Amino acid sequence: MIMVRRTFALSAFYLPYLALLVLVPGHAVGQNSPIGIPRHATAERYGSGWQCDRGYREADGACVAIVVPANAFATHVSYGAGWKCDWGYRKTDDVCVAIELPANAYLSLSGALGWTCDRGYRLEEETCKAVKVPSNGYLTDTRYGSGWACDRGYRAERDACVAIKIPANGYLTDVTYGLGWACDRGFLANEGACVPIQVPMNGYLTDASYGPGWRCDRGYRAAMDGCVAVAVPENAHLDYSGNDWECSEPYQKREGECARP
Repeated sequence: MIMVRRTFALSAFYLPYLALLVLVPGHAVGQNSPIGIPRHATAERYGSGWQCDRGYREADGACVAIVVPANAFATHVSYGAGWKCDWGYRKTDDVCVAIELPANAYLSLSGALGWTCDRGYRLEEETCKAVKVPSNGYLTDTRYGSGWACDRGYRAERDACVAIKIPANGYLTDVTYGLGWACDRGFLANEGACVPIQVPMNGYLTDASYGPGWRCDRGYRAAMDGCVAVAVPENAHLDYSGNDWECSEPYQKREGECARP
């Protein structure tokens, strides 16, 4: 009888506290999540925010289950659709449709079509057409352009590779544009031919592919088709090019002469 009285007395002592726990918000019996956090969500580690659990996504302040369609897999990220299509399928609306491969193509991650043409074929109207390589040509690895290039010594003209005609005193170049050939040193291209460069007295050949092909020696300047001596006035000297003059300091050029400032 003594132990029964003690048990009853202790229960009576804690009754006010049990009632207080029921009345205090956030401590109700059966409460599954903190106030302000929806079901299937977890509070952020830092701050007062929350994020939906894996397999759920936020919609209008709630966490709704992500419905993964057939031939797809969940991405478990908080952005986007929440799922992606399996390899070999593409997203169309809310389903994954099998990618239809044309002949001579393979599945790829690049491009909107989800497939790429095999080497030797090119995309034409969502099909893969064989690249027609002309004689004296070869396939290229680029997906743009004609898909082929001409052998060395030939140039592309429409759908054919035409032999490059090299004039006398000329040679083939490695560039794919322009004439396809250049003149030997001492010659200049002129109307499909390589003509000799006429170097005037007091001049010398240059390796430049432009201009007359020659320059005047230091102390001379080009005039017409020849080189004439540079007339250096008093208080002047040849400039850095050696083909003109400039005033020595402190003199300044005035009307073809050098005068004090």
